[in-house]
Amino acid sequence: MKFEQAVRTVLSKYATFEGRAGRPEFWYWVLFTFLVQVGISIVAMAVPSVNYLSPLFSLATLVPSIAVGARRMHDIGKSGWWQLINFVPILGWIYYIYLAAQPSEGANAYGTGPEAAVAA
Repeated sequence: MKFEQAVRTVLSKYATFEGRAGRPEFWYWVLFTFLVQVGISIVAMAVPSVNYLSPLFSLATLVPSIAVGARRMHDIGKSGWWQLINFVPILGWIYYIYLAAQPSEGANAYGTGPEAAVAA
C-alpha cells in the first residue's frame, strides 16, 4: 500500500472500527497527520491569526485515528480497546508502538488479513 492510497483508505473508512488495517495503512496515516501538523505549525508561526487550524485538524482526524488504531490492533489479534494503553505515560506509549509494529497475523477473529482482502 502506498502513502496516498493509505490516507485515502483511512479517510474512506472514517469511522469504521471493524476489520483490519495493515502496518502500511496505520503508519502512513501516522506520518500523514504528523506532516500536516508540522505544516500547520509552520504556517501558524508565520501567520498567528490561524492558530485555530491545529486544534481543528486534530479534532477532524480524531475519529479516523482511533478507527485505524482499532483496526491495526485487530490485525494483530487484539481488541481495539488496547489503544487505551496510551493513557499510561511512557511505558504505555512504548508498548503501543511495539504492538502497532507487529506483523499481521493470518485470519483471526477479526477477519482475513488486509493483504488477502486486497488480493481478492
